[in-house]
Amino acid sequence: MNNKSNFFMLRAIELSINSVKNNGGPFGCVIVKDNNIIAEGFNEVTKTNDPTAHAEIVTIRKACKNTNNFNLSGTEMYTSCEPCPMCLSAIYWSHIDNIYFGNTRKDAASIGFDDNYIYEELKKDLLKRTIPMKQINQNEAKKAFEDWERKIDKIKY
Repeated sequence: MNNKSNFFMLRAIELSINSVKNNGGPFGCVIVKDNNIIAEGFNEVTKTNDPTAHAEIVTIRKACKNTNNFNLSGTEMYTSCEPCPMCLSAIYWSHIDNIYFGNTRKDAASIGFDDNYIYEELKKDLLKRTIPMKQINQNEAKKAFEDWERKIDKIKY
């Protein structure tokens, strides 16, 4: 790990500490491109009453806005904790190249942020998950997929 990487991780950690001081969750994040921070954020779940406002999601949203692009290829994420399943999915969807993290998910679980049950739920068959999932109106839903498939000027992601 080089000095720049340490600098970025320490910034993410600083954001996590400041979040706690301001009644937020203990998570901070920065996204870097070409050795420059293009976005930073912290956990805003309780501040915004948004369960998706994890530090990584907040920072991805800012990075996409700042770059005017939903594809963050060529970037790196420094986050104070190993990303949860939701955040990890968003990282993959946004095409971030590398993830560096401080605390592990086990560290987070030890202070009440246990997302292991979500990892376990994802492994289960749809019918055996805690929250039931039932497919309905597939024929009607397919219309949008058919329209997308025929669309000539679609923007793929």
